[in-house]
Amino acid sequence: MKTGRNWAARGIPAALVLSALLAGCGGGNDPAPSPGPPPVTSEVPPSASQSVAGFIAYLQALVVSAADTLEPVNTSMVTAPTDDAIEPQAVD
Repeated sequence: MKTGRNWAARGIPAALVLSALLAGCGGGNDPAPSPGPPPVTSEVPPSASQSVAGFIAYLQALVVSAADTLEPVNTSMVTAPTDDAIEPQAVD
């Protein structure tokens, strides 16, 4: 019986030290997530005024967003681009 009790006496502190070491390994070394582009409902991207494809891409992103529950977007600086050399594009 002495050997069993002696093993338990040594095993409990070792288990406590091991659990403390594992608790200290809680990540923390992950890089911060990079910020993505702002939501389409917060500002109009410059690409919306630069090309027809950029303008249509912005409109498509705006249509699928939850824009009806957010503040209006200031579109006073947007000029819809035109290009007479390209074929009309279908808007899905």
